[in-house]
Amino acid sequence: MLAAEAVAPAASGGRLVVAALVGIAALVLLITRFSLHPFLALTIGSLLVAAVAGQAMDDAVESFTTGFGDTAASVGTLIALGAMFGKLLADSGGADRLVDTIVGRSGPRTLPWAMAGVGALIGLPMFFEIGLVMLMPVIFLVARRAQVSVIAVGIPALAGLSAMHGLVPPHPGPLAAIGVLNADLGITLLLGVVVAIPVIALSGPVFARFAARWVDVAPPALFAGRDEMAAAGSGSGDGTALRTGSGGGEPDAPEAPRPSFGITLATVLLPVALMMAKAVADLVASEGTLARSALDFVGTPLVALLISVLVAAFTLGRGAGMGVRAVSKTLENALPPIAGIVLIVAAGGGFKQTLVDTGIGQLIADWATGAGISVLFLGWLVAVAIRLATGSATVATVTAAGILVPLLSTLDPAQTSLLVLAIGAGSLFFSHVNDAGFWLVKEYFGLTVGQNIRTWSIMETLISVFGLVFVLLLDLVV
Repeated sequence: MLAAEAVAPAASGGRLVVAALVGIAALVLLITRFSLHPFLALTIGSLLVAAVAGQAMDDAVESFTTGFGDTAASVGTLIALGAMFGKLLADSGGADRLVDTIVGRSGPRTLPWAMAGVGALIGLPMFFEIGLVMLMPVIFLVARRAQVSVIAVGIPALAGLSAMHGLVPPHPGPLAAIGVLNADLGITLLLGVVVAIPVIALSGPVFARFAARWVDVAPPALFAGRDEMAAAGSGSGDGTALRTGSGGGEPDAPEAPRPSFGITLATVLLPVALMMAKAVADLVASEGTLARSALDFVGTPLVALLISVLVAAFTLGRGAGMGVRAVSKTLENALPPIAGIVLIVAAGGGFKQTLVDTGIGQLIADWATGAGISVLFLGWLVAVAIRLATGSATVATVTAAGILVPLLSTLDPAQTSLLVLAIGAGSLFFSHVNDAGFWLVKEYFGLTVGQNIRTWSIMETLISVFGLVFVLLLDLVV
């Protein structure tokens, strides 16, 4: 159902172009001008596209609900399992253990690189907003101890977090694009990590050397009291400055048990290893063999994440001294915050199906093919345009993926995964005043709007541009 299929256009080419422009304009206007929730905006936009294109309303509703249901089934469960996994990592103190160990073993020269690694590791299983809130006390503590600008250590950490958010599943954006484009998750994950590593290095530690000169900001007073206590105590702190995921505690309270660094790192990498193993097996193992069948099963995204959540409940939950009820409560609390994300992603699938069934998608595909434009560059460009207009990386990803569906027939599996990454990179382009993340970073760091543009916004743009560059380079060799 998600694969590209030839459909009879609902109207002439000119009318379809008008329908697409009206639908996208309405989507942007509803989100930006009227602050309507993206789920409602995508639903209204889909019906408006169908109406202007001349599609019967019964068919329009069927198209939307079909795309909505297919996307929710393929992506919604993965987002839910990913949220549970990230919540266990936060509440168990495993995230803090990773941060303490990596930062504690770094010298002044390697500190920005260590912070980039921390951001990437925290960003692998956690949603952007959750990871950002968890990292802020760490960034301030490290900046204060090292006596450097908050930009020098903050930008590398944010680069690692943001790149993972845009390029690597199981984050909602990449997962949504994988579902809409019917891409192989294992291949996308493998190529996403390959792209993310140099992107993080260039837009994080390397860019931070310049950004810290442009904007020299001392750590804000936020968390100052806790940071000072942590600095005066043992090397890993008193458990309150960094344990933001579990809510902290009284300054003189004893530190709660936490899982070890090795156990935590192995648990975080488990879903990645399972899905990558499936991708490798599909390339090198003979079909029908026991090893191939076993790896195909455990590496299926749903099974891999389910196994990882169950393992994390034991390794992280029990490692932190959490009882069965506490683990159950953590898993339960992970679901309400993602309800809106699941609805947005599913509605994006409905919007995609409307574009396909009206023939708009095929019209765009024919134009792109005739113009000789690279599909990867076109996907990035469409995502950039929607990102700049709406401020939402997720909306940009699901909308751009839907528009590009008819071009899938020209791509092999590896190129389809690269298209997912190109769209993901485009969805991060130049975060500015219509993006909630822009204001979150500005307020936490205590920056002016201009300072935030010269640091955070440029960093996001570098991630986007370097992401496209490395995707295009990979396209030459895969």
